[in-house]
Amino acid sequence: MSGTAEPEKYAASSGSSENSDILDLKNDEGWQDAEPDQEEFQFISLLDDEVFTDIHAMLKHCKEKHNFDFLEVRQKLGLDFYGNIKLVNYIRSQVHSGKKVSPDVSKADFEDDKFLKPVLEDDALLFSLDELPEVTEQVQSGNSDKGKAVSADSEPLAARVIELEEDLRRMQLQFDNYRSTVSQTLDERWNATGPSKSTEEKEQKRDDDSHYFSSYSYNDIHETMLKDSVRTDAYRDFIYNHKSLLAGKTVLDVGCGTGILSMFCAKAGAARVIAVDNSAIIDKARENIFNNGFADKITCLRGKIEEVTLPVDKVDIIVSEWMGYCLLYEAMLDSVIYARDKYLTPEGLMIPSHMNMWVAPVADPEYIIDHIAFWRDVYGFDMKAMQAGIHDDAQVLHMPARTVCAEPFPFLQLSLHTTTVKDLVFKRKWQAKLEEDVDALDGFIIWFDSFFMPSREDVIPENARAEEWTKEGKKGIAFTTGPGGKETHWKQGVMLIENTKEKPASHKAGEEISGELEYAVPEDNSRALNVGMTWKFGENKERTQTWKMR
Repeated sequence: MSGTAEPEKYAASSGSSENSDILDLKNDEGWQDAEPDQEEFQFISLLDDEVFTDIHAMLKHCKEKHNFDFLEVRQKLGLDFYGNIKLVNYIRSQVHSGKKVSPDVSKADFEDDKFLKPVLEDDALLFSLDELPEVTEQVQSGNSDKGKAVSADSEPLAARVIELEEDLRRMQLQFDNYRSTVSQTLDERWNATGPSKSTEEKEQKRDDDSHYFSSYSYNDIHETMLKDSVRTDAYRDFIYNHKSLLAGKTVLDVGCGTGILSMFCAKAGAARVIAVDNSAIIDKARENIFNNGFADKITCLRGKIEEVTLPVDKVDIIVSEWMGYCLLYEAMLDSVIYARDKYLTPEGLMIPSHMNMWVAPVADPEYIIDHIAFWRDVYGFDMKAMQAGIHDDAQVLHMPARTVCAEPFPFLQLSLHTTTVKDLVFKRKWQAKLEEDVDALDGFIIWFDSFFMPSREDVIPENARAEEWTKEGKKGIAFTTGPGGKETHWKQGVMLIENTKEKPASHKAGEEISGELEYAVPEDNSRALNVGMTWKFGENKERTQTWKMR
């Protein structure tokens, strides 16, 4: 694990800003036709409720009726693109609060980033700022020695020109990001007002995604993941320790959440990062990215990766924290594979790169007493009716390492560069030998180890264990979600055996257990997971049980 990252140094981007106008959308392919011809913008006056179909007419009204010259104010303050947005929203917020807006407004009045958020939904003025004249630097006339002064200061002026060109490049990228967001917002609004399907059709179409994506809209789940230092440190350390892999590259972050992985990549030197998420958290990610100064490098898109249109044809790296309980719960890997097949270059890199999955039998009489047998006598009352269905669902628990009663078995490896969606539904044989006497076999646990390798040519043995990989100082980064490592938010998937109907048999150390493990997707929910298991000791009768993870 690495320590603090080295100070970053970025080379200025090459390329000319000639013939480019960061506020000119008229010649951008596809933009001019985004709005249906029959729909016209309605510009609501900045200072009253008058409505206009032309931005210039609206601004003229504000100047003549309210003595507020918006163009003069923005010119006087020398506002950039985001400054214009803040000024508009500041004025609207003041008017909505019944306060008078003075022509002597200063930048300090609206420096708060809260004014980046539109006051009016679908504010046509914000969408049409490109139609306004550019804000130019004011050059004040000097005395007859001005020519000599300019000549004497030519070197500082040249440096200033270079600085301004760099600012222009950065502003152009920021505007592209904002314009992309506006375009997507308009598309969503127009689609929402388009022809609607019948109620019957809507009821027939099952939606497995709504709850899934909405669950990632709230802070608590992201706080849990970010505070999982095993998880977050692994991504950070791999990215910061391999800056040469990211330098100048285009990165796609699938399911970006708060934007943390995108910002890791941008800070490590990626030329461009495209952050995609289909939940409302993308709005907060966009703010996080802007507040940390990466708005010129990171583009945020809301939508499913299967449906959004990326601003590039190919990417060099895909980074994603897609792993669910028992690794495949929530089926996010399907989307990552789609992104890989469509966007990743042939020599591109997947972060992380490999997953090794493990299964092991467990015996934990203390847990059984506390959570299963407990219902047999609750303050003197028989409540074993509460045990019904208690063994139907997989549990998510961090099991003590002492409960593992046999050597763990590696039942599957996924190489993210080659794995297909078909590989995610499977049956796998497994076997183990008890390492201790047990009064009863109480269940099975499943976990995974993650590996981050710097080359797609790197090979990870299927029985490689992350704990040992790290201790031996091998290249890359690895972490385990198993009982032998530090607890993660994934914990382990625990499948408790139904032992309440008859007394379970005891077993001796050295006895061999074998079986078959199955991962299947239930027909009624494509985001859920069914884990099936058959097992037997030696030649004894085979048992079968299935657990649901939902």
